[in-house]
Amino acid sequence: MLVAPSILSAEFGQLSNDVKAICEGGCDYVHVDVMDGHFVPNLTIGPVVVEAVAKASTKPLDIHLMVENNSFFVDLFAPLKPEFISFHIEEEKHPHRLIQKIRSLGIRPAITLNPHTPPESIEYLLGDIDMVLLMSVNPGFGGQSFIPTVIEKATKLKALIQKRNPNCLIEVDGGVSDKNISLLKDAGVDMVVAGSYVYGNKNGIKYAIDSLKV
Repeated sequence: MLVAPSILSAEFGQLSNDVKAICEGGCDYVHVDVMDGHFVPNLTIGPVVVEAVAKASTKPLDIHLMVENNSFFVDLFAPLKPEFISFHIEEEKHPHRLIQKIRSLGIRPAITLNPHTPPESIEYLLGDIDMVLLMSVNPGFGGQSFIPTVIEKATKLKALIQKRNPNCLIEVDGGVSDKNISLLKDAGVDMVVAGSYVYGNKNGIKYAIDSLKV
């Protein structure tokens, strides 16, 4: 299992140190949640802060856009050369065009699905993307409880991926911990995002990351 800790749960007063801590703790990616206060009821960070994250990180960035006007934000963050940029299908009127744009910038395109959005809604886009991010909480805030129906959803998505694009990864974000990681693995999930579980773990960051690498 690939692990992408979310810096949304980091201490922003010592962000550089907290980014270095997850990299030294063995994470595979650094997950960056970008919220605009419109698509979700929260406002997080812009390219200046993410540039500082990129400088502190020794691992590639996984940028999750929770925004309106996706193309504008892709242009903002593309110069930082993240590995992935994911956008919400619920917000994008022209997803194929945006996917082509992201890939043309040398970035791997990904699509995010809110908890209520069925995987069948993106079946005909699976051949064009490198990852699907399934939200297992309602997007906007960290520390929420895991929505268990994402297990069934991941299983359905895995079947579609095997038919359309076996190289496409499945990522899950929200309420991930050692209590549900085996279920996610069995459902075909390849990568998990964990924020509060990693940064708030009483046994330390490395222990938390290791416990998710099933």
